[in-house]
Amino acid sequence: MPLAQAMQPAIAYAEQGSLVRPHMVEFWHRPPVFGRDGNIGIVTKFPAARKIYTGTDGQPLRVGDMLRNPDMANTYRRIAEHGASDFYAGALARRIIEDMQANDGLIGEADLAACGPEETTPLWGTYRDLRIATNNPPGGGIMLLEMLNILENFDLAAIGHNSPEYIRIVSEAMKIATVDKDAYVGDPRFVDVPVERLTSKTYGREMAERIRRRNQTAVPRFNTGWAESKHTTQISIADAAGNAVSMTHTLGQPSGVITEGLGFMYNGAMAVFDPRPGHAGSLAPGKSRFSALSPTIVFKEDRAFLVIGAPGATYITMGNLQVMLNVIDFGMKAEAAVHAPRFAAVSDTIELSNRILRGNCSPWVASPRLRRPAEKT
Repeated sequence: MPLAQAMQPAIAYAEQGSLVRPHMVEFWHRPPVFGRDGNIGIVTKFPAARKIYTGTDGQPLRVGDMLRNPDMANTYRRIAEHGASDFYAGALARRIIEDMQANDGLIGEADLAACGPEETTPLWGTYRDLRIATNNPPGGGIMLLEMLNILENFDLAAIGHNSPEYIRIVSEAMKIATVDKDAYVGDPRFVDVPVERLTSKTYGREMAERIRRRNQTAVPRFNTGWAESKHTTQISIADAAGNAVSMTHTLGQPSGVITEGLGFMYNGAMAVFDPRPGHAGSLAPGKSRFSALSPTIVFKEDRAFLVIGAPGATYITMGNLQVMLNVIDFGMKAEAAVHAPRFAAVSDTIELSNRILRGNCSPWVASPRLRRPAEKT
């Protein structure tokens, strides 16, 4: 399908508009947290954003209003006509650079020209004789393989799905991987990431012994009780010929900055770097930040067996892990594996879905027919 044809629906949405939904309004009015500006500034601080996101009364659009962005439609039309290169080295690029120069921005002509996809070989691992292909650092695939190597040393099916002991063991694996991520995982062009050690079976066995001894891992957090916004889309595709694709796309953190006439908002995900110098995730020019994105394909022999990925910011790897365990260890079909209640441990607090009932066993059982309990409030 030609790019110009594929872009027509996006052009139509930008031109004709789309309804403002409750979640959008809630996000705009979300109060400030931990020293950050309130989100309202994203849509009201600069004139180019106000033109798109506020009404004639100067107030942000309300639920049910139409959000129209003809400038973005024109930007899309130009890309459809001239190709993506126009954004990086053509007329659109010149508009971006002029705006950056006029406002002391940090993006230069060379930055745009050098921007492009990077192709790397997958990060490979195994779990219970299945082969796993996932993404490299600074992505979250390394955490996924580390947790699987730890959990491979336990008979999870015998322990029981979402039983207290199961939750304890898996949560400790999550915490260990989170601590290692914070300490070691960053952009390999800037940080010497010990990939072989963190993804080795030997290290997995050592960490499993710690869990057996009931040693608790502490996960230091400065901003406990708050998670990044979850504005991420996941697509998992397979065809009859055995081809498979897992793609995770994130909006990151919006900045509120729009070049007049172009319609799109620049990202602000630089705020996700560690502000402290000397750490794996510290900010540096040209450096890619860590992301929990972990699109993954599991192979049974040479054929794709499971194609997964997830939205959810810091919870992405934890969601992917549990779907994999649900399918591989508990025999769930894909839909049941995704819908089963989950938990996460990315700090010293274990967060539980309210569908994990109090008691000694999970209401979800590993059988061809899975029973879904009544929702609990």
